Amino acid sequence: MTNSKFFDVPVDERYRAPALDKGLDILELLATQPHGLTRAEIVKEMDRSASEIYRMLERLVARQYVMRNPSGDRYALSLKLFALANMHPPLSRLINQALPVMDDFARKAEQSCHMGVYDRGNVLIGAQINSPRGWSFSVQRGARVGLLDTASGHLLLAFSDPGSYARMLAEHTPLDGEVPITEEKLQATLAAIRERGYLERESAQSFGVVDISFPILGPDNTALATLTCPYIRRIDRHIGPDMTEVREHLRETARTLSFKQNNVSI
Repeated sequence: MTNSKFFDVPVDERYRAPALDKGLDILELLATQPHGLTRAEIVKEMDRSASEIYRMLERLVARQYVMRNPSGDRYALSLKLFALANMHPPLSRLINQALPVMDDFARKAEQSCHMGVYDRGNVLIGAQINSPRGWSFSVQRGARVGLLDTASGHLLLAFSDPGSYARMLAEHTPLDGEVPITEEKLQATLAAIRERGYLERESAQSFGVVDISFPILGPDNTALATLTCPYIRRIDRHIGPDMTEVREHLRETARTLSFKQNNVSI
């Protein structure tokens, strides 16, 4: 017999694993500390008892996720998490997760969509899905498009940290046909994107296309990638989703692929 009270508990609270939570909390805390922390500092930051922190730290050291300095009084992350993350190329993992979700969007919206990632000063189209209706505008997978004149590029810049922003601009080289933009206009565009959380405007490359673009956000609220729908409106007798509906479908798709953050709403 099913316990109905179980379903009254929020999903995040149904399957609590306190020990696992403590271990993950320690890893996330140490990830923000390039020089590590002492055990006392970890206890203070986490507001937990010294004994439970000691036991968890010893297990993380034993499994080589955390290393102890030679004097034994300071703990820092080892390279094990880095090694695990790089056992599979990050872009490949992102694409594999994104494709079925993008395909669902294309079926609902009856439009194509593509995913852009930063690549050597511009934007690489890492994934692309055509409309199942056969009528759509699409950007080919593998194409490189401009950082400073495309919706994808502007989203990546708008949702970047200051260091990444400066690096992207420094590495940028204009592509063939790139539309120039002044620094003043670029800053105004990026500010508007941050305020709205997305970009919707006529394409700077193709007549009759409206670019709708949302960020795929990482755990630090910066853009891992962008999802863009080059929206085209049909004028025959077929009645499909309008631009407002397409925008909301794309918003939900980007939200599904983003890390969930309590203070972020896209």
